[in-house]
Amino acid sequence: MSRPLRKLGFLTIGLFDAADPRRGHESTLEIIELGERLGFDSAWVRHRHLQYGISSPVAVLAAASQRTSRIELGTAVIPLGWENPLRLAEDLATVDLLSGGRLNPGLSVGPPMRWDEVKHALYPDTADAEDFSYGRVQRLLDFVRGEPATGFSGTEGFEVFSDRVQPQSPGLGERLWYGGASLRSAEWAGKHAMNFLTSSVVKAEGESTDFAEIQLSHVRAFREHHPAGRISQGLVVIPTDSATPEQRAKYEAYAEKRLPRTAEPQGPARMLFSPDFVGTSAEIAERLHAHQAFREIDEVAFALPFTFEHEDYVQILTDIAERLGPLLGR
Repeated sequence: MSRPLRKLGFLTIGLFDAADPRRGHESTLEIIELGERLGFDSAWVRHRHLQYGISSPVAVLAAASQRTSRIELGTAVIPLGWENPLRLAEDLATVDLLSGGRLNPGLSVGPPMRWDEVKHALYPDTADAEDFSYGRVQRLLDFVRGEPATGFSGTEGFEVFSDRVQPQSPGLGERLWYGGASLRSAEWAGKHAMNFLTSSVVKAEGESTDFAEIQLSHVRAFREHHPAGRISQGLVVIPTDSATPEQRAKYEAYAEKRLPRTAEPQGPARMLFSPDFVGTSAEIAERLHAHQAFREIDEVAFALPFTFEHEDYVQILTDIAERLGPLLGR
């Protein structure tokens, strides 16, 4: 039997038209507001640089924090290769305070995407010296959790200085998430008392090429090191209960186009993708209850598809909240 869902969330990429970027950002904020009205527990935004998606999720969530009052707000995920950990710690704490303690920052490491093409713009003088390992996450963890950032605190003239990142936001250090696709990442997150985001992509590192089986191994490895930590699963879920015939056809075509990549691991990293879940809420619930990893988690952030229209997202979220959620125990 699956665990009853304790938290129901969703993830949106927040795409926009280059000719009208404000409208796309407004659409994202409206979707988050809708999610709160529908009773979702969390809303998560993706992060995209040099693309037509949210490049500054912290700023977007700062705006969302002023247009909502209850829903948790997360990032899935901020790639730290683009960030200075000290400055990001300041921004995260500021937004967390403004939201009343509702921020859930999800993070990842590794070189920025298309590194060779962007490194001279991003790090013109230090590209070869930058550390993109887990150590970059550790720096952020330390700053958010109140470790000293400098050796000086006190008064100098009229200025008062702190040796810790300011502001400090109580509880934020326990609401940091690591977004990982490997067994090593799951273990690292657990050992460092982070929460763990697992998505529709995993690494096929061993003999198994069964997505659910691999994801389950990550869930269990994380819990072995951090039993009290939170785990959120982010599969692409598209219920069609109230969809029009045209919407259903579009959703099914979307999933069918993406299905071939789920047949076997992709590329040198052997990335394995989960099939999208499209159908009525009853059909999706049946498939999820049979999913080995889903049966052992109690929190989800179902991912909205990349390229749909605002009205499609309204329909999908409404069906998830009103029809699918109750079938999953939420």
